[in-house]
Amino acid sequence: MSLNVRIIPAGSIQTNAFLISDPECGEAILIDAPNDVCEFVDPALAEDGCELKALLLTHGHYDHIGGVATFADRGVPLYGHKADRGMFENPECMRSYAYPPDLELRGFAIDHWVEDGTKLTFLGLDCEVRHVPGHCPGNVLFYFPAAKAAFVGDALFAGGIGRTDLPGGSFKELERSIRERIYTLPKETSVLPGHGPNTTVGEEISSNPYVSGE
Repeated sequence: MSLNVRIIPAGSIQTNAFLISDPECGEAILIDAPNDVCEFVDPALAEDGCELKALLLTHGHYDHIGGVATFADRGVPLYGHKADRGMFENPECMRSYAYPPDLELRGFAIDHWVEDGTKLTFLGLDCEVRHVPGHCPGNVLFYFPAAKAAFVGDALFAGGIGRTDLPGGSFKELERSIRERIYTLPKETSVLPGHGPNTTVGEEISSNPYVSGE
């Protein structure tokens, strides 16, 4: 089956947010929330006749969480990994590398902590959480087996990988995460990253210049 996914590049550096909706049941979830993403999400929810039931965060970097507080104020349940708690609750710690320098950064509290192996269900679909640190300590991916889709944050890109020079980053750890947590997914799995176009597990295994899988 396929997911009804809107890819919404938003925020100061065009970070991908993903709105997954099911008009039949009237529910939707959002994966990551860059600054100002609600300007795009709210009309889409209205168009689909859906209520936002959850906001899943792949990690705590400022460009992925800038719009979270707006949804938290509305009571939308938030999901994230505890390793990024400091960034979620005190995003000012990222001020030195946030862009633009005067970007508004509001903290928030996570409602549901996830970890490697956590099983969730949204829109009637099973979702598996895999911890993929290296780019960021709390980077996780959300894998929907029935839809053959994995939302990986900034761990892996089409032909690239997440940067590892920010606090908490490690190329060695990221390489291990990609090999053990992403490249072990079925090769036909769609990889939906935090920046840029989609790819597949098989494509990255065979051609990614940073972490080869063969």
